[in-house]
Amino acid sequence: MSVEENMALARRFMEARVKGDLDAMDEMMAPDFVNHNKLLPGEVPGREGYKRRFAEYSAAFSNVRFVIEDQVAADDKVVTPFIVHFTHDRGKIMGVAPTGTEMTNKGVAIHRIVEGKIAEELVTGTMTSNLREQLLVQERIERERVEQELRVARRIQQASLPKEVPELEGWEIAPHYQPAREVGGDFYDFFELEDGRVGVVVGDATGKGVPAALVVTATYSMLRAVAQVLGSFSPREVLAQVNEALLARNPQNMFVTCFYAILEPKSGSLKYANAGHDLPYLWHGGGECEELRARGMPLGLMPGMSYEEKEITLQRGESVLFYSDGLVEAHDPKGEMFGFPRLRALVAEHGAEEERSLGDLLMKELYSFVGEGWEQEDDITLLTLRRSTFLS
Repeated sequence: MSVEENMALARRFMEARVKGDLDAMDEMMAPDFVNHNKLLPGEVPGREGYKRRFAEYSAAFSNVRFVIEDQVAADDKVVTPFIVHFTHDRGKIMGVAPTGTEMTNKGVAIHRIVEGKIAEELVTGTMTSNLREQLLVQERIERERVEQELRVARRIQQASLPKEVPELEGWEIAPHYQPAREVGGDFYDFFELEDGRVGVVVGDATGKGVPAALVVTATYSMLRAVAQVLGSFSPREVLAQVNEALLARNPQNMFVTCFYAILEPKSGSLKYANAGHDLPYLWHGGGECEELRARGMPLGLMPGMSYEEKEITLQRGESVLFYSDGLVEAHDPKGEMFGFPRLRALVAEHGAEEERSLGDLLMKELYSFVGEGWEQEDDITLLTLRRSTFLS
C-alpha cells in the first residue's frame, strides 16, 4: 500500500474507534494486532479487550467531535495528531461517574500498517489524566458528603444519650461512652418507673452512619414510651412490644441488640430480659463473676418473638457491668481481639474496687492492650451498676 493509503486507513480506523464501530475496527485490525497502550483498570489484554474499551467509551460519551490536525507517514508508520471533544453524560468510565461536562482529549496516535491492516498502535493523550482529575474531584465530594452525614448522625446519636444519671440512695451508677471516629449504633438510657423503680437499657444497632443513628433514636424512644406508659410491663413484655413496633417502622431492615433491666432500689431486685445483646457480668465478691443469661432474639429481626426473663437480687457491694461489643472486639496490632475471657477476668479481679470507676479501669486496660496508634473501630459503651457497701 502507498503512504497515502496507509494514512487513509489510519484515519478510518480512528474514526471507527471514536464512533465505537466495532465491526469496522475488527475489519481493519490485523489478526495479531498489538496494543501498546497502557491497559485501563479491568481491561483485558488483546484484540477483544481493546475493542471493549472503545465500546465502553461510546456508551459513556455523547456529542463526540473528532478532528485530525495533521498526519505524517513513512514506510509502514503513520503518525496522527488529533483532538476529540465529547460530553461525559451517559455512563461510568474508569470509575468516574458521568458529570455532563464537555471534555477534550488531545493526543497523538502512532500506527504500524502491514498488508493493509492495523498491526500495532500506540496512543498518548490527555483523556486518562482528565478522567483521573474528575475521579479525584468526585472522591473529594463523596468524602465531604460522608463526613457531613457522620456529623449529622453523631448529633442524632449524642441526643439519644441521657443528660443525667439517676441518683439512687445506696446505689452508684457510672456510664462511660466513647464514640468511634465513625458513627455506630450504641445507646444506653434510664427510665423512671412507678414505685421508685428504674429501667436500665444498653443496646447496639447494626450498621453505621445516619441509618444506624435513626434506628437507635427510634428504638430508645419506643423503649421509653412502652416502659413508662405501660409501667406494669415486665422487661420481657417491654422487649416483645418494642420488637413488633420496630418491625413495622424499620425500612432499613436493621436490627438492634438490647439488654433491658428493671431495678427495685430498696430490695436490690433486678429483673432483666435480653434481645441478643452481649451478656452483662455480675460481680458478687470473692473474685468471682458470672454472666446474666437470658434468651431472646434481637429487636426488629423477626415477628412474634418471646423473651426469657430472669431476676436476681444484688447484695451490698455487688455490681453489674453492662457493655457493648466495641470493647471486646477491639484488636491489638497483631489482630488479636480484646475478647470476652479477658473482660470477664478483669471484672472478676477488679469488681471490688471503689476508688475509681470500673469503666475507667477497663479503658486503661484496653489502651494498654491496643497500644499507640490504635484506631477505634466501634463505639464503646460501659455502664456499671453497683450496690453500695453501706447506706449513704
